[in-house]
Amino acid sequence: MFKGATQFSLPAAFAGLAVLAASAAAAGTVAPDSVPIEDMELSQSLTGVPGDPLAGREAFADRKKGNCLACHANADLSDQLFHGEVGPVLDGAADRWSEAQLRAIVVNSKDVFGDQTIMPGFYTLKVGINVDEEFAGKTILSAQEVEDVVAYLLTLKEN
Repeated sequence: MFKGATQFSLPAAFAGLAVLAASAAAAGTVAPDSVPIEDMELSQSLTGVPGDPLAGREAFADRKKGNCLACHANADLSDQLFHGEVGPVLDGAADRWSEAQLRAIVVNSKDVFGDQTIMPGFYTLKVGINVDEEFAGKTILSAQEVEDVVAYLLTLKEN
């Protein structure tokens, strides 16, 4: 062994590779302050990983995540209580908006509809003032959850 060299460890090498792989996966995620919404569209995936419509359906209905039903009615989730009437009915959303438009709306609706909309941005750090310390510097949904919700919304077509 050379002076000053460390002993090679196969488990340590695999652990190092796992860290590198995780870093590479995270490096593919667009940061919330770097999202390129242009002309009311976001064509680029936030993660480079296709969204899962089933996971998106869960996040959509989850009152602690998307909480989309607080403002939107959605016949696909008719088994859930208390659909809101503030936002548009989302039945047929995939027929009204493109994937790029839906992604932009979910990421930061204010960049699409203007500051007058009450819909929050789900993947932005621009959330206003007096944010509770627990939530400061965090997004409502992760980048992959946004992709999942968009994939779910793309399943909502008119009958």
